[in-house]
Amino acid sequence: MSMNQSSSAIEVTDLTVAYQEKPVLWDIDMNVPPGVLMAIVGPNGAGKTTLIKAILGLVRSASGQMLIYGKPYRQQRRIVSYVPQRGSVDWDFPTTVKDVVMMGRYGALGWLRRPGQQEKKLASEAMEKVGILNLADRQISQLSGGQQQRVFLARALTQDAQVYLMDEPFQGVDATTERAIVLLLQQFREEGKTVVVVHHDLQTVSDYFDWVTLLNVRRIASGPVNTIFNESNLRQTYGGRIGFLKTEQEMSNPQVLPEPTL
Repeated sequence: MSMNQSSSAIEVTDLTVAYQEKPVLWDIDMNVPPGVLMAIVGPNGAGKTTLIKAILGLVRSASGQMLIYGKPYRQQRRIVSYVPQRGSVDWDFPTTVKDVVMMGRYGALGWLRRPGQQEKKLASEAMEKVGILNLADRQISQLSGGQQQRVFLARALTQDAQVYLMDEPFQGVDATTERAIVLLLQQFREEGKTVVVVHHDLQTVSDYFDWVTLLNVRRIASGPVNTIFNESNLRQTYGGRIGFLKTEQEMSNPQVLPEPTL
């Protein structure tokens, strides 16, 4: 089945993941159509990052099947780009921005071939596109949080993937970087690529995404934002602690209220 013929860019069936016999994800089914920009939303401990890692085979599942365009990730590595949380990376590792960005081409090159002029050109174009070309020779340890996130995005651009899995790309970045990320993700969608983002800001879901999966160990709901992202589903996801701004866009502007103090 080709990518153009497949009805699902990502298909998760009966997925269960447990740590020390405690379920982190329980019997998850999820179908992500090609060409959507999807948020995975849920409270802390809901299993959002674990779901991304399970699709990539980075955590062991107790049961279930995860397919990318009808095949396991190990057969689709070249068309999948993963942007992890910034906190999971050793930013003190002695390497430069351009070297990290160039890593996006290794899947196509293989580890034995050295990057040529074409790869260097693609890396430079990617760095310029996300506004870090002037940082190309800087050590990654010298970067700010927003600059680090832009390095990840440039690396993803050089890979030219069909499916992008991103874990909290907006975390700890400034407003300018956040806007740059949103524009890039929307460009991916316009090109027919599929983008799945672990996201925590409920206020921006309706503005940034067209598809959403609500998760709290179990899948609560998954589908188009305009039908799934509603008060009933959010209350199920967050245990009832949801407030809505009293505006004409009430249903698209939920906010999680803090736990009451006793």
